[in-house]
Amino acid sequence: MKAGEIMLAKRIIPCLDVKDGRVVKGVNFVNLRDEGDPVELAEYYDQEGADELVFLDITASSDKRDIVIDLVEKTAKKVFIPFTVGGGIRSIEDMNAILEAGADKVAINSAAVKNPELITKGARKFGSQFVTVAIDAKKINEKWKVFIHGGRKDTDIELVNWIKEAEKRGAGEILLTSMDRDGTRAGYDLEMLAAISKEINIPLIASGGAGKPVHLKEVLEKNLADAVLAASIFHEKDYSIQEVKEYLKENGIPVSLH
Repeated sequence: MKAGEIMLAKRIIPCLDVKDGRVVKGVNFVNLRDEGDPVELAEYYDQEGADELVFLDITASSDKRDIVIDLVEKTAKKVFIPFTVGGGIRSIEDMNAILEAGADKVAINSAAVKNPELITKGARKFGSQFVTVAIDAKKINEKWKVFIHGGRKDTDIELVNWIKEAEKRGAGEILLTSMDRDGTRAGYDLEMLAAISKEINIPLIASGGAGKPVHLKEVLEKNLADAVLAASIFHEKDYSIQEVKEYLKENGIPVSLH
């Protein structure tokens, strides 16, 4: 950090993975278990002091259907923090519908890989700050590869190349999930984050592997990401968002305490 620069507060973001109208969580993208009602959980996290919220309809793309707009509308009425929605968004019209339903940002994943021009058009129409490119990645033969359709399909695209293209096309931030660490609670994939953070000039959200507050600290103290996303540890009330933030603050990491 250069002299005179202000270090921005790091964001703590709970994630609601939604399937059939319920919040679910699995391990390595399989064996999903029910974690509750998305609207109730969103309201709880808003009151708990989350900085943002991410809502992902995780089977919309693989089921080839649209995201559940009424759930987005109900959730938006209950939360007063920035709210990102993804899953099944395939067009500018879909993006517009999500933003009109009350979301602050849209996350595109499978559709962006299949049609990278969607990033360019979305950034041009709504502004880069509204377009998050979500990426699911896994290590195959010592290289990180991009997966789509909720982690079901290997694209054989190298992660670094895809992130650089997404940034060049106008993505406002990258939400990067390590499929190898997802739901394991073994900690974030620090090796992957270190490799990516030096290649990127837009905000990076780290996802996959949070099991305890020290895992969030490991990412943020090394400045490997601008925000950390977590699901299991918050859904199952192992730690509250305030507890995590107080721990991070005690360890010299700038966070916004409510």
